[in-house]
Amino acid sequence: MADSVPELGQISGGDFQALPVEAECIKQRLDEVINWVDSLEDKLKEVEEFYSSIGVSNSGSSGKDADKGRQVVGIRKIQQEAARREAVAAKRMQDLMRQFGTIFRQITQHKCAWPFMHPVNVEGLGLHDYFEVIDKPMDFSTIKNQMEAKDGTGYKHVMQIYADMRLVFENAMNYNEETSDVFSMAKKLLEKFEEKWVQFLPKVQEEEKIREEEEKQAATEALLAKEASHIKTTRDLSNEICHANDELEKLMRKVVERCRKITTEEKRNIGLGLLKLSPEDLQKVLAIVAQADPSFQSRAEEVNIEMDGLDEPTLWRLKFFVKDALENTIKKKKEEETKKEGSNKRNATTKLAERNSKRSRS
Repeated sequence: MADSVPELGQISGGDFQALPVEAECIKQRLDEVINWVDSLEDKLKEVEEFYSSIGVSNSGSSGKDADKGRQVVGIRKIQQEAARREAVAAKRMQDLMRQFGTIFRQITQHKCAWPFMHPVNVEGLGLHDYFEVIDKPMDFSTIKNQMEAKDGTGYKHVMQIYADMRLVFENAMNYNEETSDVFSMAKKLLEKFEEKWVQFLPKVQEEEKIREEEEKQAATEALLAKEASHIKTTRDLSNEICHANDELEKLMRKVVERCRKITTEEKRNIGLGLLKLSPEDLQKVLAIVAQADPSFQSRAEEVNIEMDGLDEPTLWRLKFFVKDALENTIKKKKEEETKKEGSNKRNATTKLAERNSKRSRS
């Protein structure tokens, strides 16, 4: 989380307008708080995006979601568990490939296997078009070397061996004529290989099922760990936002202490300005008053705001809020008028162009 903004320093009293040094001090502190709030908003956006991505609202997540978080001991342990499962799965696959080695030996020891034991001698046999027909040459010795590799370059899955075994026979059948001995030998070995593979396949399917379940479990645990982390982040954010509000309140009161009091005329202008506000802005005004006075009934059917009963900080907040709200309203109206004028001009231009077009056709 972002480091908290230090507490406000003790600033001596006096006329705020006559003390530019103190004004600069408060302005600097205000900039710090604003930057702090910006960083909190970025973190809050990150949390919201996470919950949006998993289709869960983070509102009220402190209950059931917190229980989920307590079930997860941390991302590091999740990663360690995932690594352990991966190692166990790799060992199971190594055992499966060793069992497949029996099939490999039976096929390579067959009397028809000799043409496929080593890479095709393309140059020696004058097979000039071999690489035009065959994209990926394959032979039993290459497969054997891959199966026995200890440097990490070997097969990782038994299906890779199966695919290369089929490739040996398919290459021979694709390149050679059906009437040739090599084609017949490849076809015969392929049939025998598939017979043995069908018997071996249930073991491969069982391993795939186990891996799929483990991957689902790992994904669920990782999501829970991340969610637990975001729950903690949300909790910390809530605390920091409260702290930021306190800091802003302190700043506001420091400023008000050094400012003159709101005049009767200004109070009257605030009241007149309230009459011009939109319903949405009026709700914000009620919230400002309710924040200063918890007993204020902001949701009553008829609300009466007594300006003389409000404290100075609230009056100053209302004054600036009303001023900004009315300026925004005027700005929006000007933008709408400009947009409308532009639309009218475009429509007029279009109509003129249509009239000119009709005249030219006539």
